Amino acid sequence: MDIQHAFYLLGVALGLGLLVGLQRERSASLLAGIRTFPIVTMLGTVCAMLGQTHGGWVVGAGFVALAAIVLSSNLLKMKLPEIDPGTTTEVAMLLMYGVGAYLVAGHTAVTIAVGGGVAVLLYLKPEMHALASRIGEADFKAVMQFVLITLVILPVLPNKTYGMFQVLNPHRIWLMVVLIVAMSLAGYAAYKVFGQRAGALLGGLLGGLISSTATTVSYARRSREAPGGASLAAFVIFVASTVLLLRVLVILAVVSGPSLSATGPPLAAALGLQTLVCVVLWLLERHGKSEMPAHTNPTELRSALVFGAIFGVVLFAAAAGKAHFGDRGLYVVAALSGLTDMDAITLSTAQMINDGRLDAAVGWRLVLVASLSNLLFKGAAVAILGTRALLLRVVGLFILAFAAGVVILNFWPKS
Repeated sequence: MDIQHAFYLLGVALGLGLLVGLQRERSASLLAGIRTFPIVTMLGTVCAMLGQTHGGWVVGAGFVALAAIVLSSNLLKMKLPEIDPGTTTEVAMLLMYGVGAYLVAGHTAVTIAVGGGVAVLLYLKPEMHALASRIGEADFKAVMQFVLITLVILPVLPNKTYGMFQVLNPHRIWLMVVLIVAMSLAGYAAYKVFGQRAGALLGGLLGGLISSTATTVSYARRSREAPGGASLAAFVIFVASTVLLLRVLVILAVVSGPSLSATGPPLAAALGLQTLVCVVLWLLERHGKSEMPAHTNPTELRSALVFGAIFGVVLFAAAAGKAHFGDRGLYVVAALSGLTDMDAITLSTAQMINDGRLDAAVGWRLVLVASLSNLLFKGAAVAILGTRALLLRVVGLFILAFAAGVVILNFWPKS
């Protein structure tokens, strides 16, 4: 190691130690502060440098020596009855020693990220304690169920295809379930933060992230209880339906990113036209107050299993329709699937594009047909569950969106 690189590593270790030590100094830590943490971090770096010549035992010996110092300091501190025997600073010291050592043996960017992350975690102690106290049993259950879905179930599923058409891969299907649940969970978390304080615009945005169909049904039912709020309810429903297109674009970007240049522009055009309508509506309804309906936990295992089954069925049906009826069969599957669930047909289309089974130019048309079918279903839900005033407003808005979709389907340039 040349002398310039050695000084560079020691400088980075010094900076990271000062950053963490400054935070500990501000929190009035008795064990270590703005001087001790830089020394500890540089100790790790120096031990790692020596270890390159004399062996890795030097790093281990330095860690053991530091742990002994921390232990003896804690024993002395425990004799003072007014001192709270916390362990945060002690663990931070040991970690920063490791950060200093990893700076020599690993990647500088990772080291800086870890050191900065330690400082941020220490600084955000009040906010993190406040957040933990606000998490209720239902919210904690949602987090644990998401862990079950992602870290327990996903790794054990076989990553190979089964059955006819070779499209049913349990690991890939469940991976798509994880993606959809993660997006819905993000909306649900925002809903829990804002709750009933959310205005009409935010209600529509979060409703589209969690479930635009559920949002439509909820506001349609509530319109009978408060007939005077039909205009505001129509605005929320249309915003949720617009956000659904954004959600579709995000799914396509994540699952079939390389083909987004072909599938994205026409769907983005439809999104843009609906967004313009939303802006006009917002200017008219921006002072309206709307209490958000209750949303259920999107990480329920039963819901995840149901969506996984739906996605598998749609994926198989799309492959079968393509094999037996060509593109016409795919449009029928898209229209039927889009009635109640846009995610399944969007994911199926993205998977088929990735596998080379479907042209991207056909793929975006399938997704757009499904979105138009979804508008028809939600319009029917409003007709059955809502008031006549709400139906007239929603139908007018949906006709605009439907017409825009039909125009894009028929006149978008063929590549």
